[in-house]
Amino acid sequence: MVVISFCLTFLFLQQSIEVCFATNILLIMVDDLRPALGCYGDKNAHTPNTDAFAKDSVVFYRAYAQQALCAPSRNSLLTSRRPDTLHLYDFYSYWRDFAGNFTTLPQYFTENGYITKSIGKVFHPGISSNYSDDQPYSWSEHPYHPPTEQYKDASVCWNVTTTSFQRNLVCPVDPTRQPGGTLPDLQSLYEAKLFLENINNSNKSFFLAVGFHKPHVPLKYPKRYIDFHPLENVTLPKNRFLPYGMPTVAWNPWTDLREREDIANLNLKFPYERIPDSWAKLIIQSYYAAVSYVDDLIGQLVLTLQKEDLYEDTIIVLIGDHGWSLGEHSEWSKFSNFEVAVNVPFMINVPQYRNINRKNQMYSYSLVELVDLFPTLVQLAGLEPVPECPVISRDIKLCTEGVSLVPLIDSLYGFNFQKKKWKTGAFSQYPRPGLYPTMKPNSDKPRLKNIKIMGYSIRTNQYRYTEWVRFKSFAPDWSNVYAVELYDYTIDSGENLNLADRPELNDIKEMLSNKLRAGWKNSLPKQI
Repeated sequence: MVVISFCLTFLFLQQSIEVCFATNILLIMVDDLRPALGCYGDKNAHTPNTDAFAKDSVVFYRAYAQQALCAPSRNSLLTSRRPDTLHLYDFYSYWRDFAGNFTTLPQYFTENGYITKSIGKVFHPGISSNYSDDQPYSWSEHPYHPPTEQYKDASVCWNVTTTSFQRNLVCPVDPTRQPGGTLPDLQSLYEAKLFLENINNSNKSFFLAVGFHKPHVPLKYPKRYIDFHPLENVTLPKNRFLPYGMPTVAWNPWTDLREREDIANLNLKFPYERIPDSWAKLIIQSYYAAVSYVDDLIGQLVLTLQKEDLYEDTIIVLIGDHGWSLGEHSEWSKFSNFEVAVNVPFMINVPQYRNINRKNQMYSYSLVELVDLFPTLVQLAGLEPVPECPVISRDIKLCTEGVSLVPLIDSLYGFNFQKKKWKTGAFSQYPRPGLYPTMKPNSDKPRLKNIKIMGYSIRTNQYRYTEWVRFKSFAPDWSNVYAVELYDYTIDSGENLNLADRPELNDIKEMLSNKLRAGWKNSLPKQI
């Protein structure tokens, strides 16, 4: 492949060094992945490939999704617009028809001459991406979906008790005995390898996005990965109880788990009866086994880059689209504003920084958001920067409601750039049909017509503050607040104690309320 790159000279630790811009992008998206990785300090994890990848990467500890649901989160990060701009909070609308003709991240690279390819789950499939993964706009090549994806909800999970196949949550399998003789993520990996092996026949740079389905439910994965997670080694969260003072509107009753036959057979009382600890351990074991499975696929993907001599010219990003509760607060899955639902892994591996001599791994505890991905990759690739959006931007095709993370990365490596005060808040939100958990309408996944309440949440370095307000005509009614949550991480890292009713904290509540209502632009980095 003909590599077109350019270099600039920077001052690093009082020495001039040459930094060359990478020409290729590999974006790895993992469905429903919380920071359940060894490099994030998770002791339940077995993720040797991701941990090795992290050693040459910048690892962002405080990275946040804008909504803990697949389609809205993916639409948001791929357009760099927040849910209230997209007007999409469910799976059932296409933003180009419904909100605006926004330029997407892969579309921008396509327009700049890149070969762009989507493999697996990148955009959410279905109407939310126009049944086409946003073609013909976003990709120069036809998106690939693994054929065995059609069996994702099939009754292929063996139940020893009933001696029958069921639609279970916990589902370790032998891939060779599955429909099609394999699994969707294995097919996506194979397709990604083919793309990388064949790209050398081109003289263009590439933007390859690979979306792995696991550990999304059902927890179906090759059963050999369970060996890394013996049941006796699986630990349960200590806070397996509802937070004190939690408003009912904040609760997500994990309806997607209840739809699975093995969980339905437990006959748990809706919405608050806790999953028994023995079953909780099985679910956690399978979640981590599914993560170990994806970790292996990630390792093979990076190895293919190296074998094809593409590694040194490729920026690699690894993200989750949102988090996932594993029994904290007796909750499971996503569908909330709690830390475990919106905190995601976010790692950037940049060639021009790999060979800089350093002793410590690059961890950042600054607040970052998934909307920051678009402007960051554009700047790292040396393309024309994406302008910042105004508050109302639905008539603007190209702009960002995030901010490039390059100054943050540069500061970690010691580059002598003008410094900025970083973001002072990360924003997430979640819709509800009412104040109480319900199956109909589904309070975890309400359709647009049923949304009556929106929970707006801001994460600062010390606090999470959330207001649940009346929602009408795609806008919050701040004069009608139904419930408030305030968690202080200096004393309560697990968000177990809602402090919103403490009168001695009224000044802090007022400050955070003003900050929340002022919105994302008020929390952006400022020059110093």
